[in-house]
Order: sequence, then structure tokens, then C-alpha cells
Amino acid sequence: MSEPATDPLGPDRLGLIAGNGRFPFLLLDAARAADLTVVVAAIREETDAEIDRRAAADPAIRVHWLSLGELSRLIETFQAEGVTRAVMAGQVRHKQIFSSIRPDWRLAKLLLSLRTRSTDMLLGAVARVLADEGIELISSTAFLEPLLAREGVLTQRAPSEDEQRNIDYGLSVAHALAAWDIGQTVVIAAQACVAVEAMEGTDATIERAGHLMASLDVESAAEDSEPDHATVKAASKPAANAAPTLARALTVVKQAKPRQDMRFDVPVIGQRTIESMIAAGATCLAIEADRTLLFDRDTILSLANRAAIAIVAVPRR
Repeated sequence: MSEPATDPLGPDRLGLIAGNGRFPFLLLDAARAADLTVVVAAIREETDAEIDRRAAADPAIRVHWLSLGELSRLIETFQAEGVTRAVMAGQVRHKQIFSSIRPDWRLAKLLLSLRTRSTDMLLGAVARVLADEGIELISSTAFLEPLLAREGVLTQRAPSEDEQRNIDYGLSVAHALAAWDIGQTVVIAAQACVAVEAMEGTDATIERAGHLMASLDVESAAEDSEPDHATVKAASKPAANAAPTLARALTVVKQAKPRQDMRFDVPVIGQRTIESMIAAGATCLAIEADRTLLFDRDTILSLANRAAIAIVAVPRR
């Protein structure tokens, strides 16, 4: 009597819905270290082609390329591969909803059923559809808990008193913003909100804040160079080298949603975030402890320390 055929990929497998950035690769490494077979649903509009090279070097990684609009094909792929649990890792840019992608009938039906198309509403609905088809969506921090920021000052320098005031104000603004599922990041200067995140993402929000601060300096310099013969106006006008009325240093605050679903859209800080802060002239970053992932931690902290940027992980409020 012949032996029953064995599954060459093994029974323990994980579905990975891969977005952009390094997140999918970090999770892939962690899942493989746990000896799991990984079935990757790579999104054509988002996923780095490096995923194919990883699969070519490891027979326990299977990659299937799908369009962002192919929800039915995603389900069929996972079911054909025997996947009963899956994880989302990597950003899928929210603005793609308004791009030229063509949703299949299942995704179109889902979109029409939503009251709003916020991240939580959309991905929550996708998670329910997957569950109905026997595929459990698990926490995106699965296998990566060591990368979660722990409470306290993470850099050599702690926030100054002014930066701490910015943090306190920024947390209240970020909390309100996150509650509406608009974005997770706010940029503050002198307890005033300079920029809030919407669809563009954290790094673009920081860059926008930096450009705004730079434009203020340009406008100030232009005003100081204009000829002015009015005695009263000249007397009331600050000198070119006078200190600005408000401090221009930027503080970045990134906070999870009050009811953060850890299966998707978990706050992430990477090297590019710190580089964006340096370019924008930001001096302080506050993130939420135990609910923010730090990628390339050593590189992040080294860059921040060299630029005298303070990074602090604050407790959940």
C-alpha cells in the first residue's frame, strides 16, 4: 500500500498580502525563521520586485502577483494554496482608491457598501470578506513584536521643554485626527499645528511642513529687502537679523488610532522618516509606545543622534 502524498510545502503556511516598503520583507524573514511556508500576494502597484528574487532563492516562498482591485483572485489564490490565516504588511497607498485601478465585482460591491472610504472602514471590510471565506487576518505585528517601540527616550537627547510642550499639544491634535481615521501624524511648531497627515503619508507630511517653514523665511527676507520710506512702518518693522516671533523648530508627533486595529495600518517609523525630518529642520519625534514599529532601529537612532534629534516613545493616553 502506497504512502499518502505529502505536501511539499508543509502544512504550516501563512498568507502575506504585501504592500510597499520593507515591512513585507521583515515579516517574510520572521515567518521563515518560524519555519512557515509563506504564500505572498504581491500587489503590482505597490510591492517591490525583490520579492521574486527572494522566492527564487527559497522554495518555501510562493509569490502570486495581483492587481490592487482583484479581491476575488486574492481569495481564490489563498484558498488554492491552503492558506487559512494571513497578514497585511507594507503600505497600500490610500490614494490608489482614486487611481485608475479597476475593482473586480467583489471589491466594487464592497466599496459601494461603505459609508466612508477611510482606511479602517475599507480594510475592516476586506478583513470581514476574508473571514467569511475561511481566511483569518491576523495582527500585522505578528512575528515582529521586538520591533515595537518601548516607552521612554530612545535617543541620546531627551526633548527640551519647548519640544515637550509641542508633544503635549501634538498628542491632543493627533488623537483627534486619528479618531476620524484621517491620518496619524501632525507637525507642530511653537504649539501651533503646521501640517496634518491625510492621504500623502508621514514623510510627505513632514516634507510639506519643512517647505512651509522655509517659505516663511523666504517671505521674511523679501520683506526685509523692500525699500520702505515710511517712518512709522520702518520703526515698527523688525531688523533683518531679529529673532522670529515664534520658534521655527518642528516637532513630529505620530500616534496610533484610539481603537487601533493591529491587523493593518499600524504606525511605522523607518530611515526615510528621519531623513525627511532632517531635511525639514525637525528636531523632535514623539511616537506611541508598544503600538509603533521601528524598522532599522540602529540606523534610525544613529541618524537621529548625529542630527541631535530627540525621539521619545510616549505611553498610550
